[in-house]
Amino acid sequence: MGVRDAAHLQALQTARADHNPPLRHFTRNFPKRADELLDGGSMYWVIAGAISVRQRLTAIERATESDGTPCAALVLEPKFVHVEARPMRAFQGWRYLTPADAPADLTARSASADMPEELRRQLAALGLL
Repeated sequence: MGVRDAAHLQALQTARADHNPPLRHFTRNFPKRADELLDGGSMYWVIAGAISVRQRLTAIERATESDGTPCAALVLEPKFVHVEARPMRAFQGWRYLTPADAPADLTARSASADMPEELRRQLAALGLL
């Protein structure tokens, strides 16, 4: 079973960061355009079929899996930024979303800012947000 919602992802990340700081997400390939990602880039999380939140990337480190396989560790700011829900199949969230393709951040003035996350996802899936 995958991540249920942003609160579930936050709990998983908190446990991981408490055990082995800083908060990192491991991925197989090192980004070819790492400098671009670190210049204000974010990791976008697809939860239950929609991009729901993002986290700023603070560093990208070369790392090694437990079996010796090289990988990349994306160091994430722990703070979540909720975004306008957008239906999306799972993808590697750091893969160069252009500003036009990235969902807008939810702000206090966003029409859906006060809606529960699940409702935002459902309305986005229906094309109503």
